[in-house]
Amino acid sequence: MSETIIPLILFALISTSTPGIATTLSTASGAQFGFRRSVPLMAGSAAGLASVAAAGAAGLAGLLAAVPSLQLAMKIAGSLYLIWLAIKIGRSGPPKLDIAMARPNSFFGGAGIQWMNPKGWAMGLGAAASFAALADGPMQLALLLGAVFGLAAAFSLSLWCVAGTLLARLLKTERQWRALNIVLGVLLAASILQMWRPA
Repeated sequence: MSETIIPLILFALISTSTPGIATTLSTASGAQFGFRRSVPLMAGSAAGLASVAAAGAAGLAGLLAAVPSLQLAMKIAGSLYLIWLAIKIGRSGPPKLDIAMARPNSFFGGAGIQWMNPKGWAMGLGAAASFAALADGPMQLALLLGAVFGLAAAFSLSLWCVAGTLLARLLKTERQWRALNIVLGVLLAASILQMWRPA
């Protein structure tokens, strides 16, 4: 199994490293709050993606496909929440001077984002379809995908968060901070478009 699982690990690492909602939030949180205070957000996001991948492998994706109204409700709720976060990030200033975004996102906020993120569902379902032969049945596949995607996301989001903390060291003025936060807010808002892209 050690040989056949390598493509799955590579798939998970590459797909969780590409820019998207979770990576943008991790970068913004790292820049604004530092790595340590961003850990709950990243841990929640990794756990959320792990649970999405596991649920997709276990068959929950079939329910979402059978009940389009549930999928639409998740898209709307996710979009509204992310727009709210994008506005908070875009309006924030330097650390300590900021009043718009006084604390980093929580573990549950990070996890909830993944459940409303079509990119996470697409990654999980793609992996379930491509790597089903690695497991004996859906429950074993769910455990495998959950573990691999959770660890891959934790690693990838940590790198994005570190990039945010390093970027923060280059910012010397309030104007530079506001420019960065506006860019990150716009990127987060733009990433919402992927939720509404036709499958």
